Amino acid sequence: MTPAETRIPNLTQDIVDAVSRALAEDVGDGDITAQLIPAGRQARARVITREDCTFCGKAWVEEVFRQLDPELEITWHVADGDRIGANSTLFELRGNARTILTGERCALNFVQTLSGTATTAAQFAAFAQGTEVRILDTRKTIPGLRTAQKYAVLCGGCHNHRIGLYDAFLIKENHIAAAGGIHNAISQAHAIKPGALVEVEVETLDELKQALDGGADVIMLDEFSDADTKTALEMAKGRAKIEISGSVDAARLQQLSSLCVDYISSGALTKHLRAIDLSLRLESGA
Repeated sequence: MTPAETRIPNLTQDIVDAVSRALAEDVGDGDITAQLIPAGRQARARVITREDCTFCGKAWVEEVFRQLDPELEITWHVADGDRIGANSTLFELRGNARTILTGERCALNFVQTLSGTATTAAQFAAFAQGTEVRILDTRKTIPGLRTAQKYAVLCGGCHNHRIGLYDAFLIKENHIAAAGGIHNAISQAHAIKPGALVEVEVETLDELKQALDGGADVIMLDEFSDADTKTALEMAKGRAKIEISGSVDAARLQQLSSLCVDYISSGALTKHLRAIDLSLRLESGA
């Protein structure tokens, strides 16, 4: 398990479960096209990327072929987080031809999606290079692939926000209204789960002051001007971290990095990914 994997709770079991579901929906009660090939036929294959990318997905590939045929051999030429050039070989397969072709699409679907996520994250991370800003993901992930995409974000050089609704508080406008105000919301959060990170989204400098006085750990600024953001950073210095979220494109990200906010979160890391173009090339005979 890589250092990045150890930061994601339940990732190992999630990989097993995700692969099992993916194989079930694709293979069903059997790959009828693979039955055209003699059962004992052996083959070699290699998987290449047709474009530059940041690679992610090794454990998912291994789990696909482990569930199909533990005797199939995989030789790796890359590791998660590697920056890979177009037409590079990612890995090679050796074993039963039916197994290789049955697992091909499932394995490549994971790699193209997770490498797409990691590649997007790497592009965002590059904009913050040389600054103290940490680029965070969000919960805007593909259903069923939350931990997988969170892991891919780490491989791309960005960072994780909360994993789900259970590990940190993010108190927004509706929570504040329903809880009876910012101070009440923060007090209840500390009582519900002592020690958990408490973040509050604010719309004005007055709300920022309330969140600071209430003891928030992180404060998210909603649609603040650059001037108010600078004021907020001065007010929060030494008391809480400041996060910017929302529609953060490349140009805006560079502007915010120059303001020296602590965190910038963007759903684009996981929801605006473009799958990486991959190809498997099969050769008869092992």
